[in-house]
Amino acid sequence: MDCSSTGQGISPETLAYMELALDQAKEALDSLEVPVGCVIVKDGRVVASGRNRTSETRNATRHAEMEAIDFLLERWQKNGLSKLEVAEKFSKCNLYVTCEPCIMCAAALSILGMKEVYYGCANDKFGGCGSVLSLHSVNPQSLTSGEVRQEGKGFKCSGGIMASEAVALFRSFYEQGNPNAPKPHRPVVRRATS
Repeated sequence: MDCSSTGQGISPETLAYMELALDQAKEALDSLEVPVGCVIVKDGRVVASGRNRTSETRNATRHAEMEAIDFLLERWQKNGLSKLEVAEKFSKCNLYVTCEPCIMCAAALSILGMKEVYYGCANDKFGGCGSVLSLHSVNPQSLTSGEVRQEGKGFKCSGGIMASEAVALFRSFYEQGNPNAPKPHRPVVRRATS
C-alpha cells in the first residue's frame, strides 16, 4: 500500500472531489482556522465533509478528517448499523483532504479501514502517510519505532493532488497571522549585540 505522489493522469472525479475539499479548507480559513478541509466519498457520492474546527471548539482533535468521520459514525449509528456494518461502509469510502493526514487522523483512518486517501500537500511535521510515519501501511517495518504497535487495516493513498492550491491557503493563513495562537507568557528576550 504505497503512498505515491501523483502528478499527471489524475482523474476528473479526483480533481472535482479535491476541489470540494479545498472549498471546506476555504471555509476553515474564513473562520480563522488552519485551512484544511476534506470530503468522504462512497459509491461516487459525497457522504460527509469536514473542516478544521480546533479553535472554534477549543478541542485539538477536531481536525477536518475527524469532523467528517464523526458525522458518518453518528449518522450510521442512528440508522441502527452494527459495528460490522459501519466497518463495511468505511471500507468502501475514499477520503479527499487538502493536507496529508496527521498521525492521529491517519491512525483513525487505518483503524476504520478507509479504502483510499487522496491528499494535497505533504505534512512534513506531523504527516501519518509517509512524511513522519507510514500509518497507511500495515507493514511494521514502515514504522520508525520498534515499540509502536499499529492497530488497523491500512489504506491506499496518493499525495500531491492540487498541492499548490492547498499550500496557497496555508500561506494566506500564516501571512495574516494566527489570531488563535497562544500569546507568549513572557516577553521575548533579545540578545544584545556587541
